[in-house]
Amino acid sequence: MAEKLKFALALLLLIAGIAGYYFLSEQPTILRVLSVLGGIVAGVGVAWFTEAGQRFFVFSQDSLAEAKKVAWPTRKETMQTTGAVFAFVLVMAIVLWIADKSLEYVLYDLILGWK
Repeated sequence: MAEKLKFALALLLLIAGIAGYYFLSEQPTILRVLSVLGGIVAGVGVAWFTEAGQRFFVFSQDSLAEAKKVAWPTRKETMQTTGAVFAFVLVMAIVLWIADKSLEYVLYDLILGWK
């Protein structure tokens, strides 16, 4: 039950921060933005102390550890792959244009006789 109350409080703090943005409509923009950021920070701070928040933190750490294990491509490999994708897209565009113009010729000029 305490976990649900903590989550409800975290959600209310987030909503209060967003409501503060609209409530402070005649104040400088920086205060309005700080209101939203304060609500987010307060909500995350309360959610941090829940069991689900702790599980999320452990999950985030595991995700970062897995991302560090990834063999990221070099700049050269990235440029080569990007070039291959662009070349394929260009070739497919030409093929589809030829197919479109061929069907247009067959339908409009040969079958229907429209010129």
